Amino acid sequence: MELMKLCKAVFGEKLFTLMMKMTFYGHFVAGEDQYRIVPTLKRLRSFGVKPILDYSVEEDISQEEAEKREVESSMSEIEKRDQNAAQKEGSVTAETVGGSLPQYHVDKQFADRRYKVQSARTYFYLNEATCERNMEVFLNCLHAVAGATYGTGITAIKLTALGRPQLLLQLSEVIMRARTLASEIMGGKGNVIGQHLTLEELDKRLFEAGIKDTKKFLEKVTKDSQGVIHLFPWSGLLDENSELSDSFRVPCLKEGRMVRLLSQLSKKEEEMFRNMVHRLNTLVQTAKDLDVRIMIDAEQTYFQPAISRLTLELMQKYNTEKAIVFNTYQCYLKETLNEVKTDLNQAKRQKFYFGAKLVRGAYIDQERARAAALGYADPTNPSYEATTETYHQTLTECLTRIKQLKDQGDVCSKIGIMVASHNEDTVRFALSQMKEIGISPEDKVICFGQLLGMCDFITFPLGQAGYSAYKYIPYGPVNEVLPYLSRRAMENKGVLKKLAKEKTLLRKELIRRILRGQFFYKPNGNYTPV
Repeated sequence: MELMKLCKAVFGEKLFTLMMKMTFYGHFVAGEDQYRIVPTLKRLRSFGVKPILDYSVEEDISQEEAEKREVESSMSEIEKRDQNAAQKEGSVTAETVGGSLPQYHVDKQFADRRYKVQSARTYFYLNEATCERNMEVFLNCLHAVAGATYGTGITAIKLTALGRPQLLLQLSEVIMRARTLASEIMGGKGNVIGQHLTLEELDKRLFEAGIKDTKKFLEKVTKDSQGVIHLFPWSGLLDENSELSDSFRVPCLKEGRMVRLLSQLSKKEEEMFRNMVHRLNTLVQTAKDLDVRIMIDAEQTYFQPAISRLTLELMQKYNTEKAIVFNTYQCYLKETLNEVKTDLNQAKRQKFYFGAKLVRGAYIDQERARAAALGYADPTNPSYEATTETYHQTLTECLTRIKQLKDQGDVCSKIGIMVASHNEDTVRFALSQMKEIGISPEDKVICFGQLLGMCDFITFPLGQAGYSAYKYIPYGPVNEVLPYLSRRAMENKGVLKKLAKEKTLLRKELIRRILRGQFFYKPNGNYTPV
């Protein structure tokens, strides 16, 4: 980043912009706006490759400003009041401010969420107006995809761009506490959906525990003919007229009573949550109207329970005829396989189309450092090999479920998976598993994705061979995508060490073009994307 700023100061705005377009920017970014990216999209399409569009403009703010914004926007009014009172008494502690689950509370040491993160964009909350602007940017991406990709494109979004982080933190903590209580009710046997517990059996267990006044709770339990699916009516999260703080009264066996999991939110905070939900509904409804898919990116584990829960509810609401909404699963996390199994079961029981993007993940170094510093269990796999194993197991689980649908004569497209990986071995594993299990490219249930400018030797052969192949395509004005480009440079420094094959292929092609005088050669294909 410092080198690029220096070059800009030395060469001036126009010459620096020209240099970037001819080199780094021109390689990793498709263009400055939704109109100038069209030639790149058409060229990719000619080789059977489709786009995932991302408007990659980022704020270039200092660490101090990032920490200030994050701390301010990650604490509820009640937490701020308690902290101020404790500070006056001179006895502020982690328990006073943070509660029983420290990972779901802001810590200044990690308030700059860019810490140890190179390959993911970070949004810092300023006010509701910035969230509205972010929504408009995402809407423009959706329209750009629809206009240039014939209904086959995807837009990626982040939930932290659409609302106050405090609300995601609080909802995540509520979800994790609810899982603990549910496990107690199940006798420590795991999640609710896998137990096939009837409403009568649940009522009996609560009665035996001495818990009274459960009538309203039981009326709202989500169930089907096979039993209880959820202890909460999670779909209420997407209801723009409901109060969040009233949604989470649950039975606690230890205390023998109904307890409220979420501390009372102020009217302003309730309004902020409804605003975030409104933005989400607006984006996904627009995507559905335009026949464009929308991928919700994974983020840090302290946000992820809320992000995944909201995404699953969006799937239930909008994925009724095809997979419009996709969730992202990071395979460096130990619980990813179990999470995917649970979500697949929910999709089957509640009869909606399931969409998933599988990635290795972007926050592993930060997650390990934060867990060590705050004293909670490290959620990550211990090694790269363990992450690869989780990735392959999760992918195999999804492929097996797809094959079951196919064998039953059901619509196998009820499950859609994106293998988002630059690892050639993982892509080859996916292809071999597809062949072994009996899933063909024509089934259109598995797609592959890589970043623009990286691993073309994987993406283009897949597209030309009839597989559904995507490029993740950043775009935006040169000066405003400098933070993105600096991250891409840092990421590539590590990635290129592992990509000896790509470097060899690039070197051979470069020599071939020089010897033939093809200095401005731009190949075009004659393929149609699947």
